[in-house]
Amino acid sequence: MHPIQRLFKYAKGYRRDFRLATLYSVLNKFFDILPEVLIGAAVDVVVKGEESFLARHVLVTVGITDTWQQLLVLGAFNVVVWGGESLFQYLYEVKWRQLAQDIQHDLRLDTYRHVQKLDMAYFETQRTGNLMSILNDDVNQMERFVNGGANQIIQVFCSSIMVSAVFFALQPGIAIIALLPVPAILFGAFWFQSRLAPRYTAVREAAGDVSARLNNNLLGLATIKAFATESLEASHIEQASNQYRSANAQAIRISSAITPVIRMAILSGFTATLLYGGWLTLHGELAVGAYSVLVFLTQRLLWPLTGLAEVADMYQRSMAAIDRAMKLLDAPITIAYEGQHLNPAQTRGELRFEGVNFSYGDGPTLQDISLTLPAGKTTAFVGTTGSGKSTLVKLLLRFYEPQSGHVHLDGVPIDSLNLQDLRRAIGYVAQDSFLTDGTVAENIAYGVQGASDEAIAEAARAAEATEFIDKLPLGFATRIGERGQKLSGGQRQRLALARAILKNPPILVLDEATSAVDNETEAAIQRSLEVVSRNRTTIVIAHRLSTVRQADCIHLLEAGRIVESGTHDELLARNGGYAALWRLQTGERLAAV
Repeated sequence: MHPIQRLFKYAKGYRRDFRLATLYSVLNKFFDILPEVLIGAAVDVVVKGEESFLARHVLVTVGITDTWQQLLVLGAFNVVVWGGESLFQYLYEVKWRQLAQDIQHDLRLDTYRHVQKLDMAYFETQRTGNLMSILNDDVNQMERFVNGGANQIIQVFCSSIMVSAVFFALQPGIAIIALLPVPAILFGAFWFQSRLAPRYTAVREAAGDVSARLNNNLLGLATIKAFATESLEASHIEQASNQYRSANAQAIRISSAITPVIRMAILSGFTATLLYGGWLTLHGELAVGAYSVLVFLTQRLLWPLTGLAEVADMYQRSMAAIDRAMKLLDAPITIAYEGQHLNPAQTRGELRFEGVNFSYGDGPTLQDISLTLPAGKTTAFVGTTGSGKSTLVKLLLRFYEPQSGHVHLDGVPIDSLNLQDLRRAIGYVAQDSFLTDGTVAENIAYGVQGASDEAIAEAARAAEATEFIDKLPLGFATRIGERGQKLSGGQRQRLALARAILKNPPILVLDEATSAVDNETEAAIQRSLEVVSRNRTTIVIAHRLSTVRQADCIHLLEAGRIVESGTHDELLARNGGYAALWRLQTGERLAAV
């Protein structure tokens, strides 16, 4: 389906607004061409007086034949014409602009909501900056077309029809001559348009590349500075920008040629009308007033066609942008959101993995995982990097679906549960938790609507975050910057833990939550966990074994398989892989001391 068809199908809820905007554009163009007709009528009145066309065929019924009275009537009609043109211009501009804003707003929200529902595997092959380019630049490009381009197309079409009708009414021979260049103009416009389409697709892709580069570098600015690679990254941006500039240059060379070509076609039509109409007038076969009208209207008929260049350029830019936005909307949602509703307050929190296998595509990540996590107990997963620890949590949160096997919550397969309810039943603290550019209180209450100040403060105390919060300039009302950049890593983790505590979920998950914090913060988080994990199903993913010593059960993963399970003391007594990791970590610490 063509992008413009998809846009109108998408915006079917605005059909009434489209009709009104189109009507206003048509009426504006109707009043817009009348001044030329009035000029011709005025010339005819001045030249012929009481024998004018107006006196003999229009005003005769009301008895107005005097030359001055005819001019007064024309003057009054002229006021009506200009007033009508101005009124409908105001109406169509307001309607088209509002329509463009509404569709832009809806399309941006719909694409963003759709992106939020896509599974995490989709984002492994996408760049954030490119998605940003679609959600922002491409949607804005569509808005510019609806705002101006649609009206221009309608008015060029209406102008051609209306002016052609006047031509044929006054002098069919001249009408045919004047219209001869139109097919060539239209053919040329479509010919250029077909060659612009692939070039503007390349422009939008190049724009996405620039956005992706900029987004990636801004997020990694600290690393760029630390490695003194500013010049290198600036050269990468320059390269991406040059590709964008080159893609635009190819499109510009074609789009810039449209107007000169159309102007030459217009010249032939205007010259023919000027000379042939003048010859007919000199030989008494065409009235002077009619000749004046035809000369003016020839320009009215043909000159607006030069606007096809701008419209074609805007149209192709917009179609490339709309196509990218619609393709994003077409991305399939592979994880079902609907299902059996779950009440967190009635959830015990027993989890069971049955024969779970999962792969990211380059070898198995989890192999035949079968285990039960008792409700109200703390279960830890440890192992080397890439052993599959965090993947278990991603399957539990349904960021991904297992290739085989099932995960159950209180005996119910989680893929049959309402996805939002499932995730509301889980408090998740990641290694790099997302914080908003809001206040401390807003970040703690993230995901908990209407949380009281007392509840927020209590959650902060449970996470041992109150001490540093009280030292902030405005306490809980202090804004922490984008991604919490005004706070240290340990402070950000304590806020993330406080957020999970305030949520009060039946299941609490800490995914490497202490791997990037100092010993003091780790100890504070452990003290908090001893309190908040009581009678709550808690899952701890850790690299530091000191974090999981008090867990009710520890599972050691190697290459996606559980190779050892037990308490800390039991695993040390077995003198296996866990004990080896323990000796390695404690030995490193002793050596460091």
